[in-house]
Amino acid sequence: MKLLPFEDARARILETVRSMGPEPASETVPLADAVGRTLSAPVRADRDYPPFNRSARDGFACRSEDLRSAPARLRVIGETRAGEPSRFSLGPGETVEIMTGAPGPENADCVVMVEYSKRDGDHVVLESSLAPGRNLVAKGSEGAKGAVVVEPGVRIDYPTVALLASVGAARVEVFRKPRVAVLSTGDEVVELDQDPKDFQIRNSNAHSIAAQIERRGGKAVVLPVAVDELEATRRLILEGLEADMLLLSGGVSMGKYDLVEQVLAELGAEILITAVAIQPGKPLVFGTCRGKPVFGLPGNPISTMVTFEVFARSALDLLAGRAEATLPFTQARLAHDFTHNPALTRFLPARLSGDYAGARVERIHWQGSGDLVSAARANCYLVAERGRDAWSAGDSIDVLPL
Repeated sequence: MKLLPFEDARARILETVRSMGPEPASETVPLADAVGRTLSAPVRADRDYPPFNRSARDGFACRSEDLRSAPARLRVIGETRAGEPSRFSLGPGETVEIMTGAPGPENADCVVMVEYSKRDGDHVVLESSLAPGRNLVAKGSEGAKGAVVVEPGVRIDYPTVALLASVGAARVEVFRKPRVAVLSTGDEVVELDQDPKDFQIRNSNAHSIAAQIERRGGKAVVLPVAVDELEATRRLILEGLEADMLLLSGGVSMGKYDLVEQVLAELGAEILITAVAIQPGKPLVFGTCRGKPVFGLPGNPISTMVTFEVFARSALDLLAGRAEATLPFTQARLAHDFTHNPALTRFLPARLSGDYAGARVERIHWQGSGDLVSAARANCYLVAERGRDAWSAGDSIDVLPL
């Protein structure tokens, strides 16, 4: 069993999924239903943005040449509020009082903030000179009419929604949600509505994986539990291969009744990864079968969560039509000394707290990769990189937020 480094495993998975088949089909949905989906067609500006020279500050719209010898005393010829057209054209020595968001008068090329002004009847004294364009956003500078403002492959989040709404995109073309089959295996696994015996566990993995799938914009298809019997496992794997991707939980280790790899081999699967140098989640299987990506995730709950988050999630992003499939690593300062096995990349349940420069991360004490109580207290994974064995309290370390 060859242990692939974390980075190499991710690269192999992403390269394989990128090379598979055509891009997903598209559909048109209301903007309100598009959050979390991936745009499949470019969206263009329906007019210039901004559609006029827009003031970025409350103050006085001026000609910059009138401010060269600041302080400058200018005559106020009127006022323009947001939501009304400009009715003015500036001549030498003239200014218009203007509000944020209002259109600038003709010939104005800057706005002096009200904080730097002193009103004197129908005149105003402006204390500072400004370069052309300061505090006045030029017409069309954010996006000219007909220009692409959102490219295909972008995951629609709330800033994207704001932009799409501003250009009148009440309905948008998005890629169809990938269907991801989830299959848990093992005689010890029972459904949620069953009363487990002392030696059995409820099927929590299928539900946590389904939640991770739905959160990333996929459609989870949860299959019945596959008992440790060859024919039942084969039948359910075949059903799972009707989806766009198959995720199996359990049955990928070295046990006598771990049947997943045997069934996949019989179905002509090409197995590309059998183990990764990470903890938890070392016994990860990845390959392709009948034109579909297949993951065999470890059966321990936290191992399952971690391997989905760092491997399967990115594959799902690509199947959803996203242009990028990245992990949102950040950094925080350790709350305590920490040592680990430098042969592995480790993803350990942790708590991230504090704000901005004061962000700190503290590892949660756990009983191993089956400890769901500890996992539920975590809001991130502390990421201990391969090749380094120790950190001191106060050192920066990688963190993967949940």
